[in-house]
Amino acid sequence: MENVKVAIWGFGAMGSGIAKVLLNKKGVDIVGVCDIHPARVGKSIFELLGVERGDRADVTVNPEIKEVVHDGNCDICVLATDSFTRKAFDKIKYIVSQKVNVVATAEEMSYPKAQEPELAAEMDRLAKENGVSILGTGINPGLMMDLLAVCLSGCMTDVEKVTCRRVNSLSPFGPAVMEEQGVGLTVEAFMKGVEDGTLAGHVGFAESVGMISEALGWKVEKFEQQMKPIVTSVDRKSPYGFAKAGDVAGVNMTGQGYVDGKVKIDMIHPQQIEPEMEGTHTGDYIVLEGTPEVNMSIQPEVNGGIGTIAMVVNMIPHVINARPGLKTMLDLPVPRAIMGDFRDYIEK
Repeated sequence: MENVKVAIWGFGAMGSGIAKVLLNKKGVDIVGVCDIHPARVGKSIFELLGVERGDRADVTVNPEIKEVVHDGNCDICVLATDSFTRKAFDKIKYIVSQKVNVVATAEEMSYPKAQEPELAAEMDRLAKENGVSILGTGINPGLMMDLLAVCLSGCMTDVEKVTCRRVNSLSPFGPAVMEEQGVGLTVEAFMKGVEDGTLAGHVGFAESVGMISEALGWKVEKFEQQMKPIVTSVDRKSPYGFAKAGDVAGVNMTGQGYVDGKVKIDMIHPQQIEPEMEGTHTGDYIVLEGTPEVNMSIQPEVNGGIGTIAMVVNMIPHVINARPGLKTMLDLPVPRAIMGDFRDYIEK
């Protein structure tokens, strides 16, 4: 059996990280990479990654997706570009038109019908028409604040409330994330950014709430989310961010899903640079109230960057095997680390 053929669209931190992991796996080949950044175009991915090419065919970064993905030339394309379904839609539409499966890192693609039901229905139709599957996944949304809670509920006879809390550090992330989260802003500038929508904060609460509610059979009648500054009392510096005392070191995102007039799904996600400087320790926590009650605690947090890369890589065979259509993590086998040959996971 031939190796699984993967193309990658977007070769920034996520795309290049996914490539680096794939190059260390058995039974899988990267057959093309598309990216428009001038510093990457025309260069070998092996050179960019600092990885020995060995006897593998060279792959150079191409700015034209039509030269990278076409006519079913690969089994799946990893789309590592956008955060929002609406921005990713045209790219996904092109990939599936070439009869190629898609796994996307866009946070909203983890459960796109939460905010873009019409686009979700269209993607499902296009995927089925072309005999391929589409999945959006990552560490969060995709696992820590949704699928993991769903899995834990499997040992319960009754669920009354789901609370997911992820306390994480922004320190490893680059300038774009610092800007999106408002790190270094005054409180006044932060509140203005929240009001005019220029600060993104965490993307994915609506999707996580949608995934959990579908899994448990709850009908969410109202969804709300809030975004508040985390103000530091000491100067904090990370590799790409700085917040002086009195300014914003991060953002506390909260969200709620209401069922029958009550908060049934509660999401809490504070993230900041150098949290330990003021006694905050990172971690992932899930509390499921009901029968029996379930409490999960992971300390420190599961690394977000590596975790997202792993989720995408490990779901590749399951997306290829899936029946055509738009999928969520609820539809596919439980994610697991693939330490063997990718070809062994492909259904003949």
